[in-house]
Amino acid sequence: MAQDGSVAPADPGAMTVVKKKTQSSRSWILFDATGQGSLLDVDKYAIMHRVQIHARDLRILDPLLSYPSTILGREKAIVLNLEHIKAIITAEEVLLRDPTDENVIPVVEELQRRLTRLGAGLQLQGHGKEYLGGQNDAEPAEEDESFFEFRALEIALEAICSFLAARTAELEMAAYPALDELTSKISSRNLDKVRKLKSAMTRLTARVQKVRDELEQLLDDDDDMADLYLSRKTGSASPVSGSGVVNWFAASPTIGSKISKASQATGRLDEHDVEELEMLLEAYFSEIDHTLNKLTTLREYIDDTEDYINIQLDSHRNQLIQLELFLSSGTICLSIFALVTSIFGVNIPYDWNQNHSYMFKWVVLTTGFFVTLLFVMITAYARKKGLVGS
Repeated sequence: MAQDGSVAPADPGAMTVVKKKTQSSRSWILFDATGQGSLLDVDKYAIMHRVQIHARDLRILDPLLSYPSTILGREKAIVLNLEHIKAIITAEEVLLRDPTDENVIPVVEELQRRLTRLGAGLQLQGHGKEYLGGQNDAEPAEEDESFFEFRALEIALEAICSFLAARTAELEMAAYPALDELTSKISSRNLDKVRKLKSAMTRLTARVQKVRDELEQLLDDDDDMADLYLSRKTGSASPVSGSGVVNWFAASPTIGSKISKASQATGRLDEHDVEELEMLLEAYFSEIDHTLNKLTTLREYIDDTEDYINIQLDSHRNQLIQLELFLSSGTICLSIFALVTSIFGVNIPYDWNQNHSYMFKWVVLTTGFFVTLLFVMITAYARKKGLVGS
Protein backbone atom coordinates (compact mmCIF):
# COMPACT_ATOMS: atom_id res chain seq x y z
CA MET A 1 0.00 0.00 0.00
CA ALA A 2 1.34 3.44 -0.96
CA GLN A 3 1.91 6.25 1.52
CA ASP A 4 -1.25 8.03 0.40
CA GLY A 5 -3.40 5.00 1.28
CA SER A 6 -3.90 3.84 -2.32
CA VAL A 7 -4.31 0.16 -3.17
CA ALA A 8 -1.32 -1.75 -4.52
CA PRO A 9 -1.96 -4.42 -7.19
CA ALA A 10 -1.42 -7.94 -6.00
CA ASP A 11 1.36 -10.02 -7.49
CA PRO A 12 -0.06 -13.45 -8.38
CA GLY A 13 3.33 -15.08 -7.97
CA ALA A 14 3.74 -13.71 -4.49
CA MET A 15 0.50 -15.36 -3.34
CA THR A 16 2.15 -18.77 -3.29
CA VAL A 17 4.68 -17.74 -0.67
CA VAL A 18 3.51 -18.78 2.80
CA LYS A 19 4.77 -15.88 4.90
CA LYS A 20 2.83 -13.92 7.45
CA LYS A 21 3.21 -10.21 7.86
CA THR A 22 3.75 -8.50 11.15
CA GLN A 23 0.45 -6.71 10.58
CA SER A 24 -1.45 -9.80 9.47
CA SER A 25 -4.56 -8.73 11.34
CA ARG A 26 -4.83 -5.68 9.03
CA SER A 27 -3.96 -7.49 5.81
CA TRP A 28 -6.73 -7.89 3.22
CA ILE A 29 -6.93 -8.76 -0.45
CA LEU A 30 -9.62 -7.34 -2.71
CA PHE A 31 -11.01 -9.01 -5.84
CA ASP A 32 -13.34 -7.33 -8.31
CA ALA A 33 -15.73 -9.00 -10.73
CA THR A 34 -12.96 -9.56 -13.31
CA GLY A 35 -10.68 -11.36 -10.85
CA GLN A 36 -8.18 -8.54 -10.46
CA GLY A 37 -6.61 -8.76 -7.00
CA SER A 38 -5.27 -5.87 -4.91
CA LEU A 39 -3.57 -6.03 -1.53
CA LEU A 40 -4.91 -3.78 1.23
CA ASP A 41 -3.26 -2.91 4.52
CA VAL A 42 -5.83 -0.69 6.18
CA ASP A 43 -7.45 -0.40 9.58
CA LYS A 44 -10.96 -1.52 10.48
CA TYR A 45 -12.46 1.94 10.05
CA ALA A 46 -11.43 2.06 6.40
CA ILE A 47 -12.99 -1.38 5.84
CA MET A 48 -16.18 -0.35 7.63
CA HIS A 49 -16.46 2.78 5.51
CA ARG A 50 -15.75 0.88 2.30
CA VAL A 51 -18.35 -1.88 2.73
CA GLN A 52 -20.69 -0.03 5.11
CA ILE A 53 -20.94 -2.51 7.96
CA HIS A 54 -20.94 -2.07 11.72
CA ALA A 55 -18.01 -2.66 14.04
CA ARG A 56 -19.74 -5.67 15.62
CA ASP A 57 -19.90 -7.35 12.21
CA LEU A 58 -16.22 -6.69 11.55
CA ARG A 59 -15.37 -8.04 14.99
CA ILE A 60 -16.67 -11.42 13.85
CA LEU A 61 -13.81 -11.55 11.36
CA ASP A 62 -11.13 -10.78 13.94
CA PRO A 63 -8.66 -13.72 13.89
CA LEU A 64 -7.76 -13.05 17.54
CA LEU A 65 -11.35 -13.68 18.62
CA SER A 66 -12.99 -17.09 18.48
CA TYR A 67 -16.35 -16.73 16.75
CA PRO A 68 -18.28 -19.72 15.36
CA SER A 69 -18.96 -20.09 11.65
CA THR A 70 -21.41 -17.42 10.54
CA ILE A 71 -22.98 -16.13 7.33
CA LEU A 72 -24.64 -12.74 7.83
CA GLY A 73 -26.54 -10.76 5.23
CA ARG A 74 -26.35 -6.97 5.58
CA GLU A 75 -27.73 -4.15 3.47
CA LYS A 76 -24.76 -3.98 1.08
CA ALA A 77 -22.50 -6.83 2.15
CA ILE A 78 -22.29 -10.45 3.23
CA VAL A 79 -20.15 -11.09 6.29
CA LEU A 80 -18.63 -14.55 5.96
CA ASN A 81 -16.80 -16.33 8.79
CA LEU A 82 -16.17 -19.97 7.93
CA GLU A 83 -13.26 -21.38 9.91
CA HIS A 84 -10.15 -19.73 8.40
CA ILE A 85 -12.13 -18.06 5.59
CA LYS A 86 -13.02 -14.57 6.80
CA ALA A 87 -14.42 -12.45 3.99
CA ILE A 88 -16.73 -9.58 3.16
CA ILE A 89 -18.66 -9.97 -0.09
CA THR A 90 -20.40 -7.09 -1.83
CA ALA A 91 -22.24 -6.94 -5.14
CA GLU A 92 -19.05 -6.01 -6.97
CA GLU A 93 -16.03 -7.13 -4.94
CA VAL A 94 -14.68 -9.56 -2.36
CA LEU A 95 -12.45 -8.66 0.58
CA LEU A 96 -10.59 -11.64 2.03
CA ARG A 97 -8.68 -11.40 5.29
CA ASP A 98 -5.12 -12.68 5.86
CA PRO A 99 -4.37 -13.74 2.25
CA THR A 100 -0.88 -14.97 3.22
CA ASP A 101 -2.20 -17.60 5.63
CA GLU A 102 -1.35 -21.11 4.45
CA ASN A 103 -4.99 -22.19 4.62
CA VAL A 104 -6.28 -19.06 2.86
CA ILE A 105 -3.81 -19.12 -0.05
CA PRO A 106 -5.79 -21.85 -1.94
CA VAL A 107 -8.95 -19.73 -1.60
CA VAL A 108 -7.11 -16.68 -2.95
CA GLU A 109 -5.83 -18.67 -5.93
CA GLU A 110 -9.27 -20.13 -6.62
CA LEU A 111 -10.95 -16.71 -6.48
CA GLN A 112 -8.39 -15.28 -8.85
CA ARG A 113 -8.61 -18.21 -11.26
CA ARG A 114 -12.37 -18.53 -11.48
CA LEU A 115 -13.22 -14.84 -11.41
CA THR A 116 -10.56 -14.11 -14.03
CA ARG A 117 -11.88 -16.90 -16.25
CA LEU A 118 -15.42 -15.60 -15.97
CA GLY A 119 -14.32 -12.02 -16.66
CA ALA A 120 -12.45 -13.15 -19.75
CA GLY A 121 -15.50 -15.08 -20.93
CA LEU A 122 -17.70 -12.01 -20.58
CA GLN A 123 -15.24 -9.97 -22.62
CA LEU A 124 -15.15 -12.61 -25.34
CA GLN A 125 -18.93 -12.69 -25.33
CA GLY A 126 -19.10 -8.92 -25.78
CA HIS A 127 -16.61 -8.99 -28.66
CA GLY A 128 -18.55 -11.81 -30.28
CA LYS A 129 -21.76 -9.80 -30.24
CA GLU A 130 -20.01 -6.83 -31.82
CA TYR A 131 -18.53 -9.04 -34.53
CA LEU A 132 -21.87 -10.64 -35.37
CA GLY A 133 -23.45 -7.22 -35.64
CA GLY A 134 -26.43 -8.10 -33.49
CA GLN A 135 -27.34 -11.26 -35.43
CA ASN A 136 -27.73 -13.14 -32.14
CA ASP A 137 -30.70 -10.98 -31.33
CA ALA A 138 -32.71 -12.88 -33.88
CA GLU A 139 -32.20 -16.10 -31.99
CA PRO A 140 -33.76 -16.55 -28.57
CA ALA A 141 -30.77 -16.75 -26.23
CA GLU A 142 -31.16 -18.62 -23.00
CA GLU A 143 -30.62 -16.18 -20.15
CA ASP A 144 -29.16 -17.52 -16.94
CA GLU A 145 -28.28 -14.94 -14.35
CA SER A 146 -25.94 -15.57 -11.46
CA PHE A 147 -25.03 -12.71 -9.18
CA PHE A 148 -21.43 -11.90 -8.33
CA GLU A 149 -21.97 -12.40 -4.60
CA PHE A 150 -23.21 -15.94 -5.24
CA ARG A 151 -20.12 -16.79 -7.28
CA ALA A 152 -17.89 -15.58 -4.45
CA LEU A 153 -20.06 -17.34 -1.86
CA GLU A 154 -19.85 -20.58 -3.82
CA ILE A 155 -16.05 -20.44 -3.88
CA ALA A 156 -15.95 -19.91 -0.12
CA LEU A 157 -18.42 -22.73 0.56
CA GLU A 158 -16.63 -25.08 -1.80
CA ALA A 159 -13.30 -24.27 -0.14
CA ILE A 160 -14.55 -24.82 3.41
CA CYS A 161 -16.40 -28.03 2.51
CA SER A 162 -13.29 -29.38 0.77
CA PHE A 163 -11.12 -28.34 3.72
CA LEU A 164 -13.32 -30.06 6.29
CA ALA A 165 -13.71 -33.12 4.07
CA ALA A 166 -9.91 -33.36 3.76
CA ARG A 167 -9.47 -33.08 7.54
CA THR A 168 -12.09 -35.80 7.97
CA ALA A 169 -10.33 -38.07 5.50
CA GLU A 170 -7.02 -37.57 7.32
CA LEU A 171 -8.68 -38.38 10.62
CA GLU A 172 -10.24 -41.54 9.18
CA MET A 173 -6.90 -42.70 7.79
CA ALA A 174 -5.34 -42.33 11.24
CA ALA A 175 -8.27 -43.53 13.36
CA TYR A 176 -9.33 -46.81 11.76
CA PRO A 177 -5.85 -48.45 11.85
CA ALA A 178 -5.35 -47.23 15.44
CA LEU A 179 -8.69 -48.70 16.49
CA ASP A 180 -7.91 -52.02 14.81
CA GLU A 181 -4.52 -52.08 16.52
CA LEU A 182 -6.15 -51.40 19.87
CA THR A 183 -8.62 -54.22 19.27
CA SER A 184 -5.80 -56.68 18.62
CA LYS A 185 -3.62 -55.47 21.50
CA ILE A 186 -4.81 -53.47 24.47
CA SER A 187 -1.92 -51.36 25.75
CA SER A 188 -1.38 -47.98 27.34
CA ARG A 189 0.23 -46.66 24.16
CA ASN A 190 -2.68 -47.70 21.95
CA LEU A 191 -5.23 -46.39 24.44
CA ASP A 192 -3.51 -43.00 24.60
CA LYS A 193 -3.33 -42.82 20.81
CA VAL A 194 -7.04 -43.54 20.44
CA ARG A 195 -7.85 -41.02 23.17
CA LYS A 196 -6.06 -38.26 21.25
CA LEU A 197 -7.81 -39.24 18.02
CA LYS A 198 -11.17 -39.19 19.75
CA SER A 199 -10.50 -35.70 21.09
CA ALA A 200 -9.53 -34.50 17.60
CA MET A 201 -12.67 -36.10 16.17
CA THR A 202 -14.86 -34.34 18.77
CA ARG A 203 -13.37 -30.95 17.91
CA LEU A 204 -13.69 -31.54 14.17
CA THR A 205 -17.28 -32.73 14.55
CA ALA A 206 -18.17 -29.53 16.38
CA ARG A 207 -16.66 -27.43 13.57
CA VAL A 208 -18.47 -29.37 10.85
CA GLN A 209 -21.71 -29.29 12.83
CA LYS A 210 -21.55 -25.51 13.14
CA VAL A 211 -21.12 -25.01 9.40
CA ARG A 212 -23.97 -27.42 8.73
CA ASP A 213 -26.23 -25.67 11.25
CA GLU A 214 -25.48 -22.29 9.68
CA LEU A 215 -26.42 -23.53 6.21
CA GLU A 216 -29.52 -25.23 7.58
CA GLN A 217 -30.57 -22.05 9.34
CA LEU A 218 -30.27 -20.10 6.10
CA LEU A 219 -32.21 -22.72 4.16
CA ASP A 220 -35.03 -22.63 6.73
CA ASP A 221 -35.51 -18.86 6.49
CA ASP A 222 -36.37 -17.31 3.11
CA ASP A 223 -35.94 -13.81 4.52
CA ASP A 224 -32.35 -14.52 5.50
CA MET A 225 -31.66 -15.88 2.02
CA ALA A 226 -33.30 -12.84 0.44
CA ASP A 227 -30.92 -10.63 2.43
CA LEU A 228 -28.01 -12.22 0.58
CA TYR A 229 -29.27 -10.95 -2.80
CA LEU A 230 -27.08 -7.84 -2.75
CA SER A 231 -27.28 -7.19 -6.49
CA ARG A 232 -31.07 -7.32 -6.35
CA LYS A 233 -31.19 -4.83 -3.47
CA THR A 234 -28.72 -2.42 -5.08
CA GLY A 235 -30.02 -2.98 -8.60
CA SER A 236 -26.55 -3.83 -9.92
CA ALA A 237 -27.11 -7.35 -11.20
CA SER A 238 -24.30 -9.10 -13.00
CA PRO A 239 -25.90 -11.47 -15.51
CA VAL A 240 -23.96 -14.20 -17.19
CA SER A 241 -25.43 -15.31 -20.50
CA GLY A 242 -25.41 -19.00 -21.23
CA SER A 243 -25.09 -18.44 -25.02
CA GLY A 244 -21.57 -16.98 -25.07
CA VAL A 245 -19.76 -18.48 -22.06
CA VAL A 246 -20.10 -21.53 -19.87
CA ASN A 247 -22.38 -20.71 -16.99
CA TRP A 248 -20.72 -20.25 -13.58
CA PHE A 249 -22.93 -22.68 -11.74
CA ALA A 250 -23.09 -25.14 -14.62
CA ALA A 251 -19.29 -25.31 -14.53
CA SER A 252 -19.26 -26.00 -10.82
CA PRO A 253 -18.19 -29.58 -10.01
CA THR A 254 -20.47 -29.63 -6.99
CA ILE A 255 -23.71 -28.23 -8.29
CA GLY A 256 -23.62 -29.26 -11.95
CA SER A 257 -26.39 -28.07 -14.22
CA LYS A 258 -29.25 -28.06 -11.70
CA ILE A 259 -29.28 -24.30 -11.18
CA SER A 260 -29.00 -23.44 -14.88
CA LYS A 261 -31.97 -25.66 -15.73
CA ALA A 262 -34.03 -24.28 -12.86
CA SER A 263 -33.19 -20.70 -13.84
CA GLN A 264 -34.23 -21.35 -17.44
CA ALA A 265 -37.54 -22.77 -16.19
CA THR A 266 -38.34 -20.00 -13.75
CA GLY A 267 -36.96 -17.03 -15.67
CA ARG A 268 -35.75 -13.87 -13.95
CA LEU A 269 -35.87 -13.96 -10.16
CA ASP A 270 -38.19 -11.57 -8.44
CA GLU A 271 -37.56 -10.08 -5.05
CA HIS A 272 -39.29 -12.94 -3.24
CA ASP A 273 -37.70 -15.78 -5.25
CA VAL A 274 -34.68 -17.39 -3.58
CA GLU A 275 -34.57 -20.57 -5.60
CA GLU A 276 -31.12 -19.94 -7.09
CA LEU A 277 -29.50 -19.35 -3.70
CA GLU A 278 -31.49 -22.19 -2.16
CA MET A 279 -30.09 -24.66 -4.70
CA LEU A 280 -26.60 -23.34 -4.11
CA LEU A 281 -26.89 -23.77 -0.36
CA GLU A 282 -28.58 -27.17 -0.66
CA ALA A 283 -25.69 -28.49 -2.75
CA TYR A 284 -23.09 -27.59 -0.17
CA PHE A 285 -25.39 -28.52 2.70
CA SER A 286 -25.51 -32.03 1.25
CA GLU A 287 -21.72 -32.07 0.98
CA ILE A 288 -21.11 -30.89 4.55
CA ASP A 289 -23.83 -33.27 5.78
CA HIS A 290 -21.99 -36.11 4.05
CA THR A 291 -18.82 -35.10 5.89
CA LEU A 292 -20.74 -35.02 9.16
CA ASN A 293 -22.11 -38.51 8.45
CA LYS A 294 -18.55 -39.78 8.01
CA LEU A 295 -17.62 -38.35 11.40
CA THR A 296 -20.76 -39.87 12.91
CA THR A 297 -19.83 -43.25 11.45
CA LEU A 298 -16.33 -42.88 12.85
CA ARG A 299 -17.76 -42.01 16.27
CA GLU A 300 -19.98 -45.10 16.16
CA TYR A 301 -16.95 -47.22 15.23
CA ILE A 302 -15.05 -45.77 18.17
CA ASP A 303 -17.99 -46.45 20.48
CA ASP A 304 -18.24 -50.02 19.20
CA THR A 305 -14.51 -50.48 19.75
CA GLU A 306 -14.84 -49.13 23.28
CA ASP A 307 -17.69 -51.57 23.95
CA TYR A 308 -15.59 -54.41 22.58
CA ILE A 309 -12.64 -53.37 24.76
CA ASN A 310 -14.90 -53.20 27.82
CA ILE A 311 -16.22 -56.67 27.05
CA GLN A 312 -12.68 -57.97 26.78
CA LEU A 313 -11.71 -56.32 30.05
CA ASP A 314 -14.80 -57.75 31.75
CA SER A 315 -13.90 -61.18 30.42
CA HIS A 316 -10.37 -60.90 31.81
CA ARG A 317 -11.77 -59.65 35.09
CA ASN A 318 -14.10 -62.64 35.29
CA GLN A 319 -11.20 -64.98 34.61
CA LEU A 320 -9.23 -63.38 37.42
CA ILE A 321 -12.21 -63.79 39.76
CA GLN A 322 -12.47 -67.49 38.82
CA LEU A 323 -8.78 -67.95 39.44
CA GLU A 324 -9.14 -66.21 42.78
CA LEU A 325 -12.04 -68.52 43.66
CA PHE A 326 -9.97 -71.64 42.90
CA LEU A 327 -7.01 -70.34 44.84
CA SER A 328 -9.18 -69.42 47.82
CA SER A 329 -10.86 -72.85 47.82
CA GLY A 330 -7.51 -74.59 47.62
CA THR A 331 -6.14 -72.40 50.41
CA ILE A 332 -9.06 -73.33 52.70
CA CYS A 333 -8.63 -77.04 52.01
CA LEU A 334 -4.89 -76.90 52.61
CA SER A 335 -5.47 -74.95 55.81
CA ILE A 336 -7.78 -77.69 57.11
CA PHE A 337 -5.25 -80.38 56.18
CA ALA A 338 -2.42 -78.46 57.84
CA LEU A 339 -4.50 -77.92 60.95
CA VAL A 340 -5.29 -81.62 61.43
CA THR A 341 -1.79 -82.80 60.71
CA SER A 342 -0.38 -80.14 63.01
CA ILE A 343 -2.60 -81.25 65.88
CA PHE A 344 -1.58 -84.88 65.54
CA GLY A 345 2.02 -83.94 65.03
CA VAL A 346 2.32 -82.17 68.39
CA ASN A 347 4.58 -83.99 70.87
CA ILE A 348 1.82 -84.78 73.39
CA PRO A 349 1.67 -88.11 75.17
CA TYR A 350 -1.37 -90.23 74.21
CA ASP A 351 -2.14 -93.65 75.59
CA TRP A 352 -3.21 -94.99 72.21
CA ASN A 353 -0.32 -93.25 70.45
CA GLN A 354 2.27 -95.29 72.35
CA ASN A 355 1.02 -98.61 71.20
CA HIS A 356 -0.65 -97.60 67.91
CA SER A 357 1.78 -95.33 66.03
CA TYR A 358 0.33 -96.36 62.68
CA MET A 359 -2.83 -94.32 63.51
CA PHE A 360 -1.05 -91.11 62.46
CA LYS A 361 -0.76 -92.39 58.87
CA TRP A 362 -4.45 -93.07 58.71
CA VAL A 363 -5.26 -89.60 60.01
CA VAL A 364 -3.10 -88.01 57.32
CA LEU A 365 -4.63 -90.10 54.53
CA THR A 366 -8.19 -89.56 55.74
CA THR A 367 -7.68 -85.82 56.09
CA GLY A 368 -6.11 -85.58 52.61
CA PHE A 369 -9.03 -87.45 51.07
CA PHE A 370 -11.52 -85.26 52.93
CA VAL A 371 -9.98 -81.94 51.84
CA THR A 372 -9.72 -83.15 48.26
CA LEU A 373 -13.39 -84.10 48.30
CA LEU A 374 -14.20 -80.71 49.82
CA PHE A 375 -12.33 -78.88 47.01
CA VAL A 376 -14.20 -80.89 44.34
CA MET A 377 -17.54 -80.12 46.01
CA ILE A 378 -16.76 -76.38 46.15
CA THR A 379 -15.78 -76.39 42.44
CA ALA A 380 -18.93 -78.31 41.45
CA TYR A 381 -21.11 -75.94 43.42
CA ALA A 382 -19.47 -72.92 41.76
CA ARG A 383 -20.04 -74.40 38.30
CA LYS A 384 -23.66 -75.24 39.13
CA LYS A 385 -24.32 -71.67 40.22
CA GLY A 386 -22.53 -70.25 37.17
CA LEU A 387 -19.74 -68.67 39.18
CA VAL A 388 -17.10 -70.23 36.94
CA GLY A 389 -17.10 -71.27 33.32
CA SER A 390 -18.07 -74.78 32.34
